[in-house]
Amino acid sequence: MLDTWGRDNGLNYEIAVLPITVAALMHVHWVQRKLTVPPETQRVIVPGWCGGDLSVLESEWKVPFERGPKDLRDLPEFFGRQKRPVPKLDDYSIEIIAEINHAPRLTETALLHEAERLRSQGANLIDLGNLPGESWVGIGPAVAALRANGFRVSIDSFDRQEVEAAVENGAELVLSGQGPHLSWQTAIPAEFVIIPDTPNEIATLETTAAAFTAAGRTVRWDPILEPIGFGFAASLARYYRVREHRPDAALMMGIGNLTELSEVDSTGVNFLLAALCEELRIGSILTTSVINWCRTAVQEFDIARRLVRHAIQRRTLPKHVHGQLVMLRDPRVHELGEHGLSEIRQRITDPNFRIFAERGEVHLMNRDGYWHGSDPYEVFDRMIAAVGTLTAEHAFYLGMELMKARTALTLGKQYTQDEALRWGFLTVDEVSAIARRKEDRRHSENENDEVGGKSKSENGSG
Repeated sequence: MLDTWGRDNGLNYEIAVLPITVAALMHVHWVQRKLTVPPETQRVIVPGWCGGDLSVLESEWKVPFERGPKDLRDLPEFFGRQKRPVPKLDDYSIEIIAEINHAPRLTETALLHEAERLRSQGANLIDLGNLPGESWVGIGPAVAALRANGFRVSIDSFDRQEVEAAVENGAELVLSGQGPHLSWQTAIPAEFVIIPDTPNEIATLETTAAAFTAAGRTVRWDPILEPIGFGFAASLARYYRVREHRPDAALMMGIGNLTELSEVDSTGVNFLLAALCEELRIGSILTTSVINWCRTAVQEFDIARRLVRHAIQRRTLPKHVHGQLVMLRDPRVHELGEHGLSEIRQRITDPNFRIFAERGEVHLMNRDGYWHGSDPYEVFDRMIAAVGTLTAEHAFYLGMELMKARTALTLGKQYTQDEALRWGFLTVDEVSAIARRKEDRRHSENENDEVGGKSKSENGSG
């Protein structure tokens, strides 16, 4: 692959084959001892698995060193083929109002902690959701505490005393202004989100907006997004009609009615709602993260609003950008195929296990054999029958990796041994077993040095 593509693209290169079969075992000091760099070399690329500080090698040969991809099949992209600059996605136009449900039940410490969690996920305003039928006497101090910690605050209440206390202590937005409450709401010195008297009475938005405008107040129009099964499509049409008739009006959409009330993963739903808001210039949304499938809804929408902004501003498709919202499956999956796996098996001369996942099976191999199948337990049992007993540590490692491989096959994800499965922005990096062993060995050597009173060089282990 590299030979054909490299020569066609003007690359003049030499491949140095070092005496090692597991790239993850490579370290710069080992490479320093084994590598020979021709004098005319201008650039050296080592496998992405190579550990250590590359400046060690650059000092040795006075040539730039860099890590390439961990997977050989990614070399063409690494060298620029079909590779696009990754946009920063630091621009967005939609403000996120994140609601803290049942806020009166939280202590001040818990309230601040939840507000910080939402802000870290991308929330611009923290909305305090009150308890229907109850009056929150402590709302003033709660808002004051949030404001003192740098939070912008909105209040979700039809209770006059609650709203007045919240605004007096720094709440800047009130949800929601409505016809039956205009007599006192228009006197409150804050911005209001206005809603129709009933969802179908869209004309009442005009009356309510006129009353607030006459009182010198600023408003955001919310035609009300309905849940699926209760007029969802019709509610989308209301937003469209309001935007047509009021091209300059500030709009808000409460998207929790769809994300929280639909038993589906919220990521794709948030993306589509962000796209709708961007196209209709709906400048703010209200969302929650209460039910478990919406636990990261704020962060999902934060990423989505940036992605749709990028796509619409540049008139480009929202794909091949960064893949942070591709979580269940992966953007692409590599396979070695039967021939590739067979070739690897023939080259293995050590007892270390290699694990692959493709074509519906997990594949396990070392110098003693090659076992594969759809059931990791069955593959493991056949391997044990051939190899014999493993240490507890080794058996645990294989069990972890085989189940990761099985998960990857089930969901259509890329499995790479000793690497974390990719979960979009929720990916948690893993420390590979090899790296753990290296770290354990380093700690052990340090402990021995301290006990024996000798340096590494004195013990001959430098």
